Amino acid sequence: MTTTPTKAQIIDGVALSKQLREDVARRTAALKTRGVTPGLAVVLVGDNQASQVYVRNKVKACSDAGLHSVLEKYDASMPEAELLARVEALNNDPAIHGILVQLPLPAHIDAHKVIEAISPTKDVDGFHVASAGALMVGQPGFWPCTPYGCMKMLESIGYDLRGKHAVVIGRSNIVGKPMALMLLQKNATVTVCHSATANLKAMTLQADVIVAAVGKRNVLTADMVKPGAVVLDVGMNRDDAGKLCGDVDFAGVSTVASHITPVPGGVGPMTITMLLVNTIEAAEREATRLEKLGNISK
Repeated sequence: MTTTPTKAQIIDGVALSKQLREDVARRTAALKTRGVTPGLAVVLVGDNQASQVYVRNKVKACSDAGLHSVLEKYDASMPEAELLARVEALNNDPAIHGILVQLPLPAHIDAHKVIEAISPTKDVDGFHVASAGALMVGQPGFWPCTPYGCMKMLESIGYDLRGKHAVVIGRSNIVGKPMALMLLQKNATVTVCHSATANLKAMTLQADVIVAAVGKRNVLTADMVKPGAVVLDVGMNRDDAGKLCGDVDFAGVSTVASHITPVPGGVGPMTITMLLVNTIEAAEREATRLEKLGNISK
């Protein structure tokens, strides 16, 4: 007797984002009654097409949630010193609670230097060394938005990570490394795999949770997944027909996994949502600080 393969439950990033953004809108309204309007500054240097789309989506998301947003666009020839000066001015602007410099930057600008120039109290992207350090030692800080979104997705399905084996495919500073640290904080046993991993399949077959984040199509196929595993696809690629796809062979893996995120409509919407969450968090912290100083009323 043959059994029909089960189909994984979809973790809907669009629906979850809607819920979280409604909460951001409520928190924003509450802050406004305390005399504070959360503000995000987005800085775009150059004319990278993808960056322009991302920036436009971020600014719209702010507006929809009632946040104040400032978009600063500059020519690709902008000198590094000038950009650093703009970042410093935004650091000192009390109306701005979060600063995001859209990456990639033109080749003549040192992205690391620019990120480090952002005040850690306004680093809503979570890329500053101070933010990474806070995550490392379990102190309050800002978590990078994409892995933070992944954690919210696991939370949304009531998944208890304690004692589970999580495999992260990818070791970038933006997703892979912080993802591993967040999973560790929830008491998962974590394996980080990458381009030099000798036998990726041997690792992923042990996993209860797999996060694929390398930007390579079909890096994870059905034969690499343990039945019932949860699979989060962070990848953003194009297939042969030019259609958006992730790192995971969705059609195959969804017959083996218990839960899976689609591309599009999975992790992607969560990234911008967690940017809003970090921005409202930054504004709430600043409002509390000012109240303690007696600068604004409670």
